[in-house]
Amino acid sequence: MDPATTSGPPNVGVRTAEKRGYAVPTEQPERPGRPTTDADRPNAGDAGRAGGVLVVADPPRRPRWRERVTTTLDLIRANPTGRITLKIFIAIAGALVVTIGIALIPLPGPGWLLVIAGLGIWAVEYHWARRLLGFTRRHVHGWTQWVRRQSLPVRVVLGSVGVVFVGVVVWLSLKFSLGIDVVAEAMRYLATH
Repeated sequence: MDPATTSGPPNVGVRTAEKRGYAVPTEQPERPGRPTTDADRPNAGDAGRAGGVLVVADPPRRPRWRERVTTTLDLIRANPTGRITLKIFIAIAGALVVTIGIALIPLPGPGWLLVIAGLGIWAVEYHWARRLLGFTRRHVHGWTQWVRRQSLPVRVVLGSVGVVFVGVVVWLSLKFSLGIDVVAEAMRYLATH
């Protein structure tokens, strides 16, 4: 890595990894629709003429903790053993959180949030999980915005339908998994008292 060609502050983690013999990519990946060299840019030779200047704004800076996490993950991925270990760890941690979330879906509580958190863990390493998480976020956000635009009576009806749905799921889960029929027990209690 040539200090004269790098732009921005020096990255201590990258330098340390390179001293240890690991190959850390420092090039930005090509993005569709964005030129990568001066020769590829439109009007690159016209910079001296009026209107020939291409101005590209810097992307917004990410928080420091995200940069540290990204650098740490890049250092782990730079080593083949670390890359495989990271994939296995992410797969197991994500599967554990998703499994607990699916088990908690019938119960009142954070079942769906845990499933989405498990997808977030998988999204660190797997592209399909990143796409599925983005799809889920877009649809949940769209649903939430749609509900907020509705009148109060419509929101009350939607909330009631949600409560009835959760109640039916809890009832069926207790009936078929634990053998407890809450409705039959309630009817028997009302008949005897």
